[in-house]
Amino acid sequence: MVQVSPFKAIRPDRKLAYKVAALPYDVVNSQEAQELAQGNPYSYFHIDKAEIDVSESISVYDQEVYQTAAKNLTDFLAKGWLVKEAAAAFYLYELVMDGRSQTGIVTCTSIQDYLDEKIKKHEFTRHEKEIDRMNHIRTCDANTSPIFLSYRPQNDIQVLVAEWKSTHRPIYDFTSFHEVTHRVWMIDDPLTIQTISDLFTKVDALYIADGHHRTESAVKVGLEKRKNGEQNSETEKFLSIIFPEDQLAIWEYNRVLNVDVPEDFFPRMAENYTITKTQHKKPTQAGDCQLYDGQAWYTLSIKPGKIPQDPVGKLDVALLQKYILEYIFDIKDIRTDQRIDFVGGIRGTAELEELVDSGAYQLAFSMYPTQMKDLLTVADAKQIMPPKSTWFEPKLLSGLFLHDLETK
Repeated sequence: MVQVSPFKAIRPDRKLAYKVAALPYDVVNSQEAQELAQGNPYSYFHIDKAEIDVSESISVYDQEVYQTAAKNLTDFLAKGWLVKEAAAAFYLYELVMDGRSQTGIVTCTSIQDYLDEKIKKHEFTRHEKEIDRMNHIRTCDANTSPIFLSYRPQNDIQVLVAEWKSTHRPIYDFTSFHEVTHRVWMIDDPLTIQTISDLFTKVDALYIADGHHRTESAVKVGLEKRKNGEQNSETEKFLSIIFPEDQLAIWEYNRVLNVDVPEDFFPRMAENYTITKTQHKKPTQAGDCQLYDGQAWYTLSIKPGKIPQDPVGKLDVALLQKYILEYIFDIKDIRTDQRIDFVGGIRGTAELEELVDSGAYQLAFSMYPTQMKDLLTVADAKQIMPPKSTWFEPKLLSGLFLHDLETK
């Protein structure tokens, strides 16, 4: 069983939600955030990426940035741009992209469930990124952006969600980045709140889809508060949005390399892949990836017998790592090696071509998306995927929900 709890959300005024809502802090850089927030004092980037409001000479990890975030949060509340609810509630958050809908339950999940491995992970985290979000949470005294969780579908939960949506008006309804429609409903009926809580006790596990750093940071701040005698009912929870896995879509997470390409590059690849020149820029099946070298596109099809049977080893990103990145280029740690970078699928293959044609990179690999069933299998096996294995679209917008770590 897992625990879910209603909470007193800090959320935007209904008329300002579309102006407040922003892309997640970790999918845009500081310059992009600055440009997106230009002329919009309501933008949540003023809280989530507060470096846009301090001198460019100051590090994004400087304490002044976190203090500015806290000050901006206080100002948003004072001006009524964000308001804290008087009573605890659940929320439904629907995102519609290209005609496909996914609806999650906005809730607080349990730190103890994470420690007990009822909330399962599939990625390692980087210490410096954890410290950044821990500082942000500490200074703002709130979970400032939600964790994206998933679970195996439960019919009773899906029926309840569908009925509530069909019989209640959304409190937010707007279209934003990449033409994604965002709708939010409040569930404030005590009986329905209790029913949701009870139904989740029948769910064996939750899975982190996106937000491993936010999860680790929220948990570690909560544990700090336990240790320091600052524990309360809210510090034992963290903000989450939970979606049934059959509604989610993982996009490809592509790779670009800035390397010296050896003369025997293609013969060495051919030891493990069948190579075919192609007009296709995206692979159509697992076991394939597409290569662009500035001259042409090629399909790389893994040869029979080269696929390991363990849940991680058989992933396409793991095959690329083993047979090309490590074997040919000696790229062993893709978290730290400066010769590799990553491009989310939302940017398309034109971005890959541009990066190679510009000379910034020499090779681009268009990947087949990791599947949700693979993510759950890896997490259940307590294994870890290679970094940058999954790219989820649409993105959950930040600023629509915050969780106050104070009980007042």
